[in-house]
Amino acid sequence: MQFDHVEPDEHLWSLVRTEEKVQEILAVLEEEGGVVIYTMVDQQIRRLLEEGCATLQIPCISVLDPIIGALGQYLGTKGHARPGSQHVMNAEYFSRIEAMQFALIHDDGQSTWDLDEADVVLLGVSRTSKTPTCIYLANRGIKTANVPIVPGCPIPKEVFEIDRPLIVGLTKDPKRLVEIRRQRLRLLDQDENTDYVNLEMVSQEINEARRLFSKHEWPVINVSRKSIEETAATIFQLYQDRLDTHL
Repeated sequence: MQFDHVEPDEHLWSLVRTEEKVQEILAVLEEEGGVVIYTMVDQQIRRLLEEGCATLQIPCISVLDPIIGALGQYLGTKGHARPGSQHVMNAEYFSRIEAMQFALIHDDGQSTWDLDEADVVLLGVSRTSKTPTCIYLANRGIKTANVPIVPGCPIPKEVFEIDRPLIVGLTKDPKRLVEIRRQRLRLLDQDENTDYVNLEMVSQEINEARRLFSKHEWPVINVSRKSIEETAATIFQLYQDRLDTHL
């Protein structure tokens, strides 16, 4: 607060885009008075507000004008008075939303009945960053599903029947994987005396997954020393290369 001993009574009006809304605001100002600070860019609407405030002898201040003016001077160009342009929802936006919904619905082997609708399908043993990689790719508009490889559990048959999506295998160094799994068990306060974190069993688990990837000639990414962004970037490049070869 920049003014001592002042208790402001604040009124907030959003999405002021019609003459009727401006008249409604002016009616409140006429009754209660005050100072108007606004961020409208629509020339006609702001003119109505400014003229109404002038008639009521109420200060009317635009907080955007000096900012846009300074930026325009620095950039050597004029800004466009487009109200709400920061909220424009284009095709790319809706593509990302659709991809995000797809990733959530098809996480961890769920909803395999329509896997062929995916752009990418990730396979890997537990804790190989399948889910966060799917989410990251979804934010790029790539519809990604992931299917876990679990010892003793058959992989859904739909994985072997699809031909449209790019299928990628994720793997990790056994020792590093055991460390991550132990951390996970501790976080959940669960018993660590299990094959899930037994180095020999984990090594066997990874080798079996690798044999599966090799058998079906699926590309494999070792995520041991890769960030989620790096893994996603590699998958994205594989996906683009696959699209180019099918053109």
